Amino acid sequence: MLFSDLFLRRLSHARDLLAELQEGAPSVREVARSCQLSPFQFIRQFEAVFGTTPHQFRTQLRIERAKMLLAADRDSVTDVCLEVGFSSLGSFSTLFSQRVGASPTSYRRRLRRVYAAPEARARALTPGCYGLLACLPPGAFRNFQEASGALLVIQGGEPQGGSR
Repeated sequence: MLFSDLFLRRLSHARDLLAELQEGAPSVREVARSCQLSPFQFIRQFEAVFGTTPHQFRTQLRIERAKMLLAADRDSVTDVCLEVGFSSLGSFSTLFSQRVGASPTSYRRRLRRVYAAPEARARALTPGCYGLLACLPPGAFRNFQEASGALLVIQGGEPQGGSR
């Protein structure tokens, strides 16, 4: 099925209208009217071009926005639910769980663990010798080669070339 450039531009504009998630965003029927199509034709053409129905597209955007807000960890789950355009916490939680594989609260808890872990892992994986070198005063070594030699000695190796 081939579409004209004008028609594809209209559908792209319609997708942009559907991406508005705040209150007062146009309904699918209103967006279809702006494309000069019946709602049925609009849904069928939208799915043919973008691979998803307008409703599924908007729902996925809401879920993605909710994931970002939950990750920010500033608002309650109820506030996130209302912010992304759901009026029922129960339906939001059910839909979120189906799409993401975890409840909103579990998703937020999992993110806290994941984001907290890299710092602890980085500290655990940093060799102590680097920490010791960082504590030395700036004039402890005359040049980089001397500092490298000291690092080798700390690690159990021998300095290369020259004395310390």
